[in-house]
Amino acid sequence: MTGFPRYAIYFAAGSDSRLSRFGAELLGYDAYTGDELSFPKDALHVAPDWRDISSDPRKYGFHGTLKAPMAASPGTTEADLIGACTAFAAKARPIPVIRPIVDAISGFIAVIPAEPVDALQQLAADCVRDFDAFRAPLTADDRARRKPEKLSERQRDYLDRWGYPYVMEEFRFHMTLTGRLDAERRGPILEMLRARFAALKLETLAIDRIALFKQDDARAKFRIVGEWALAR
Repeated sequence: MTGFPRYAIYFAAGSDSRLSRFGAELLGYDAYTGDELSFPKDALHVAPDWRDISSDPRKYGFHGTLKAPMAASPGTTEADLIGACTAFAAKARPIPVIRPIVDAISGFIAVIPAEPVDALQQLAADCVRDFDAFRAPLTADDRARRKPEKLSERQRDYLDRWGYPYVMEEFRFHMTLTGRLDAERRGPILEMLRARFAALKLETLAIDRIALFKQDDARAKFRIVGEWALAR
């Protein structure tokens, strides 16, 4: 079993942002407050089993991954990790700005960039490298759960080096809204989610902060324990 607590470095859009409310309502969970929320009526109308459809992303909270969940490295503390987040955010860097859209990615539906943004790829790579000292080594069971036999050679190399296969060139920013869906179910749900997202009138999105998420045990959802604006 993976060690606990687990931590992750994610992008979250801010507790009062329209995007955060959009995601929290659809997942039925607010990672800022820990509150369970009622699902929107239009989601339940198009998919009465919306609770099941959204169950996978719900436990993580609405986010974009920058450094994937990790058990804490022996000898490091949460205070150490918070200090590292503070130092990371204080380093001036180009702030990535994306044009967000809702689309399918690898069978699930997420908010994703309409086109690649180099500064976002760099931010994610920096997070992977700079926070790796806080990651406990991958266990054999954890590695097996990633099904390395189904990964590419580069993805397996990244899994062994960084504890997660979808980093560096393999990284694709996404803020997940559903679990994997069969193609025949995906269409109506994608249409509903795009209509809800369009109502936000969110033409651009600055990836301008990092948040530290924490999962206390295997049954717990991730909660935000800190958030830092990135220096420009």
